[in-house]
Amino acid sequence: MTTVVSPQAAQEKLTPTNLTKDELIDEINILRKKKNAVILAHNYQIPEIQDIADFTGDSLGLSQQAAKTQADVIAFCGVHFMAETAAILCPNKKVLIPDLKAGCSLADSINLEQLIEWKKEYPGAVVVSYVNTTAEIKAESDYCCTSGNALKIVQSIPEDKEILFLPDQFLGSWVQKMTGRKNMHIWMGECHVHAAVPPSRIDEQRAKHPDAELLIHPECGCLTPYLDRVVRENGTCPLKVASTEQMIRQAGTSTAKKFVVATEIGILHRLKKENPDKEFLPIDTEMSCKYMKMITLEKLYLSLKNDLYPVTVPKETADKARLAIERMISIV
Repeated sequence: MTTVVSPQAAQEKLTPTNLTKDELIDEINILRKKKNAVILAHNYQIPEIQDIADFTGDSLGLSQQAAKTQADVIAFCGVHFMAETAAILCPNKKVLIPDLKAGCSLADSINLEQLIEWKKEYPGAVVVSYVNTTAEIKAESDYCCTSGNALKIVQSIPEDKEILFLPDQFLGSWVQKMTGRKNMHIWMGECHVHAAVPPSRIDEQRAKHPDAELLIHPECGCLTPYLDRVVRENGTCPLKVASTEQMIRQAGTSTAKKFVVATEIGILHRLKKENPDKEFLPIDTEMSCKYMKMITLEKLYLSLKNDLYPVTVPKETADKARLAIERMISIV
């Protein structure tokens, strides 16, 4: 669903610039003003991209910014499904993603044919798709959600309605646990970064840093097993389950001075930048998404200069997907 220039033309337009970091920043600033462009960056992007962006946030926040921007061009520094979502919300704007290879293992864990077959097994079920999905999947969904509002969206659906929740099994398991829904069916997909953290890592970090507050993303594979054990043993839960944007807010308002953060390490830059008097430690230094780290200042500069790479979604697919996305945006 991505429209690109020919391989030969693209190669010519991707010739290394040999510009310094400061020169690239200057050129990007000139181009964004000239083209009336807005730069959106996800919390997992590299520090240089976060710093130059007009808005940095999670999937929900960036979707909201895309929906209301007055810019003519949206340079989306994230992964492909995010740029698709912006293109659906802004059909009259040019949406660019600076690197076509910036994909998502979670979005790839379900395809259209699989979803259609799953829906046949549960006719009448409400389909709730995590935003980490392709436009085709969103078009077959009743609701989209993010990690920040998945709980509220599921709670808004009548209790007698069966729910198909996809594709993240760990977010789905957490939502099911929090809501107590017995008629919620969960797709067995996962984010390769968040799934790799075992529950023992939480115990290790809490033992090392007993004075730290623990912030954990609901995509983490360690979350539900840890909650089951700790709540069973102690009756209380010492950690904060939060989307990346909720982590930012929690860190800013908490009286704690040290935090262990269980999500992709790109968020540490913004956490430290906005809270210089506090300490932020990754639960695992290997929690890095190669796709989120693909966009660089040079690629952003070339994208704005040469309109690389425009992301478009067929009108029929976009029109069907838009309702589910708008429902996501409206429930915060």
